[in-house]
Amino acid sequence: MKECSIGSEEMLEIYKQIGINVKNARKSKGVSQLALSLAIGHKAVGTVSMAELCLNNKHFNIEHLIKIADVLEVDVCEFFR
Repeated sequence: MKECSIGSEEMLEIYKQIGINVKNARKSKGVSQLALSLAIGHKAVGTVSMAELCLNNKHFNIEHLIKIADVLEVDVCEFFR
């Protein structure tokens, strides 16, 4: 088995791109951060807003992404492009 060669800087860039992709999908569907947050079970926009921008080392986990894809009616793979 090959050892993973992706470093922390590369992972940060991946998280940033996923955040951008979520934001773009959300905006294209006309959904606010608050509406999306509430739809995925959060009471405030903090998780969505910080994860979209990858602030304070916050990023979406796979559960978030699956729920967001369901709410926005997009394939979860869209967030990884």
